[in-house]
Amino acid sequence: MASVPDDRFPLPEGFGPGSVWADRSGPRTLIGSNQRGVEIPIGHGEGEISPGELLKLALIGCAGMSSDVNLARRLGDDFDARLWAHGTSDEGSNRYLAIAEEVQLPLEGLSAEEIATVVKVFGRAVAAGCTVERSVVPGIEVTHRVLGAEEPGA
Repeated sequence: MASVPDDRFPLPEGFGPGSVWADRSGPRTLIGSNQRGVEIPIGHGEGEISPGELLKLALIGCAGMSSDVNLARRLGDDFDARLWAHGTSDEGSNRYLAIAEEVQLPLEGLSAEEIATVVKVFGRAVAAGCTVERSVVPGIEVTHRVLGAEEPGA
């Protein structure tokens, strides 16, 4: 059963599939929720995730999900992957100017041609399927790199 916000506030007109909400839990802290009952503490303290970290997680989460099926065809259904997102906000403009994404994949034993194909497949899948990145870019520069796929001597 889907979870809905409690009755302290009426549901807004736009509430529906995909809606999320955040309830204030203290000074500069919130609890973010979705309709499936997941809660995320938002803030800058211990045990909380900052809004900027949520943005970066949304980007790499979307990249990973967008590329998963295509990468599984090349790396096997049970391939391991870790996605990273790096970037700090610019204090002067109070915004992220760039976020660098990196993905670690099991490339051992693949030929240079196979690695190049994996890199191309990853990039194309993210470009075509990542709704979060397509919504954020061109507002900020988001780059991608498959770790371990760099050209020799580079």
